[in-house]
Amino acid sequence: MATKANEFAPGQEPLIFEDLTTSTTAWTPLFWLPCSFDPAIFTDVMLNLIKNPNINSSWLFRADILHDEEGHEGLAGPSHVDYQLQIPSFSGLQCKRYMIRKLIPRNTMRDSPLDQTCLIYEGTAGDEQQTLVVYLPHVSSPDDMPFYHPMVRGIAFLHRWNPQQANGSISISYLFFPDFETTTKLTRTALHLVTVIHKHGEGRVAGYVKRVHHDVVIPQAPFQNRYASLKQKYAKQLIDGWAEATDPLKHVFEDLGIAAFLIELWADMYANHPFPGFVDIGCGNGLLVYILNREGYIGWGFDARARKSWEAYSTRVEVSGTEEDSLRQAVLVPSVLLPDPPGSNEAVTDETSIHNGLFPLGTFIISNHADELTPWTPILAAISRCPFVMIPCCSHNLTGAKYRAPPPKDKTKSESSYSSLVAWVEDIARDCGWEVETEMLRIPSTRNTALLGRKRAAEYEEVDVRDIIQKYGGAGGWLENAMKLVKTGPRGH
Repeated sequence: MATKANEFAPGQEPLIFEDLTTSTTAWTPLFWLPCSFDPAIFTDVMLNLIKNPNINSSWLFRADILHDEEGHEGLAGPSHVDYQLQIPSFSGLQCKRYMIRKLIPRNTMRDSPLDQTCLIYEGTAGDEQQTLVVYLPHVSSPDDMPFYHPMVRGIAFLHRWNPQQANGSISISYLFFPDFETTTKLTRTALHLVTVIHKHGEGRVAGYVKRVHHDVVIPQAPFQNRYASLKQKYAKQLIDGWAEATDPLKHVFEDLGIAAFLIELWADMYANHPFPGFVDIGCGNGLLVYILNREGYIGWGFDARARKSWEAYSTRVEVSGTEEDSLRQAVLVPSVLLPDPPGSNEAVTDETSIHNGLFPLGTFIISNHADELTPWTPILAAISRCPFVMIPCCSHNLTGAKYRAPPPKDKTKSESSYSSLVAWVEDIARDCGWEVETEMLRIPSTRNTALLGRKRAAEYEEVDVRDIIQKYGGAGGWLENAMKLVKTGPRGH
């Protein structure tokens, strides 16, 4: 039996809040439905509907994509077409993708084409992941709206997802023109639009081989128990004492989830052996290092840029028999790129500490949203003979430059930029002789793929890392790009 949509009562508080600099009119919620599909499926469904508007309306023939941009750069300010549309800001959400499509009607003699901005936002609220898709037609008055488009200034679809409980909801909201209110036709259209999304999303869950598998490495129950314990123990104090300009809810709950995964993983890996210590390369705000040290797992982290929060999170720990700060500022230049073998693991160049990426045998390497260091992670692990986990986020090549990885060779996988990055760094890891395990972490982030290397598929001696570096494009310019990180501001993830 199909799930029936729930209608919001008149006067319902808005579900999304737009910055008053772009709109003084509140978004009005109309319908919502419970759902069992996650943010990845919701985004895929919405992208398909953006590219194929004829699914929703028989009046439309197709959509021509005029502009498609991912990431933070260029997402603020006016649009890239003649119609000047300010991209709205929404509380707790960050714009991740900016598209402009031209809706092409079947009969252009009767209806004119319409340009429409389509925006994808992501955010978190506690344990909840939120994905918002907004449609903004390029018209200045209701009189300019073609027949096939609802007579509203904007349409918003909000997907909420709780990864711990594996359930969520979708809803639709309208942004009305001034002095305009809903009509029977507008209400009927809203019901149709949200129902189509629900149908396609649930169909993806039920009708195809599942590509996303949780709890492959660590069973759900021990992970969730550990996560609940850590959240109760640390969440409030960490949120209240947040020192960074970034969203504390996003970072605190993500890092508590990652810490829960690592603690349960290490409990299994080192059940009969002493814990060898860890290093977090590109540790960012240092929160993950802090939580793990507090839980008795001793290790350290470094980043090219120091953070305000290090004052609170850095402690003194014993590493390789020496007591040192748990959080340190250093730029990693892999030993294979240095002209001469250094006398120690760290050197100082122009007051900047350089680390050669060599770690004591068996040290567990953490690479959590390490960006430029992500593709280097399995290489460094092979050189030092250390297990690792990497959670990719932004795509860079071995030179440190931004890079769009090629589509996965496995045609059953998505060809999105993130899926391509994950497949590419997994290929590097396999070429380094690692048997790669994949875990989709239960954290409030769409960048939640963890690639684990703890078992070998080939002997270390059989791997020539220099050949691998050349196979994947070389590393020329790494030092220059790495040193630039010292001078630029921290990223928001």
